[in-house]
Amino acid sequence: MKGLLLLSGGFDSPVAASLLQKKGVEVIAAHFSYEPFTDDGPEQKARKLCEQLNIKKLIVVKAGESFADIARKCSHRFYYILGKRFMLRYSEKIAKQENCSFLITGDNLAQVSSQTLPNLTVIDQAASFQVIRPLLCYDKKEILKIAREIGTYDLSIGPEVCDCLGPKYPATQSILKVILDEEKKLNMEELMNKATSLEPAIVF
Repeated sequence: MKGLLLLSGGFDSPVAASLLQKKGVEVIAAHFSYEPFTDDGPEQKARKLCEQLNIKKLIVVKAGESFADIARKCSHRFYYILGKRFMLRYSEKIAKQENCSFLITGDNLAQVSSQTLPNLTVIDQAASFQVIRPLLCYDKKEILKIAREIGTYDLSIGPEVCDCLGPKYPATQSILKVILDEEKKLNMEELMNKATSLEPAIVF
């Protein structure tokens, strides 16, 4: 059984990967880069996390311009929801190419604004693949404890860059109709085409 991990470089997604690896799941990873709005530091962090976790394939997706389109064209308060829906769509495409059965995220219920139950429900409807969230009901102390045990804690330390284009006051509640209306402001095919995954995939 193989799953595609959305690897951010923070504490949560590496821990999610490790928990599934212990269940016998083969994990490969996709990292969404925000370049040119950040440097390649998060990408380098993702590579080191994969090495630590023995994840043998990392696909880096250059998606900064796609995220910028979402920030410019849509209601800014919905940026995180729209961005995650975009990432699920793109990850699903990669998952099909890599013969994965499901997607994996480090989402943790109510930890941050986009990770409320209504928002996660709306986000999931962007993709047909099942999204596995091993950390959904963990608290942060538990996650950090596991990160230390698996050796990813020190690698994950540092600022999160995924909020570099995000709003100060993001929406904590959303409904699908509103989000679909926001997505009408975007050319989804163009958005997907602007993002490019490095070829070949990086193999450790």
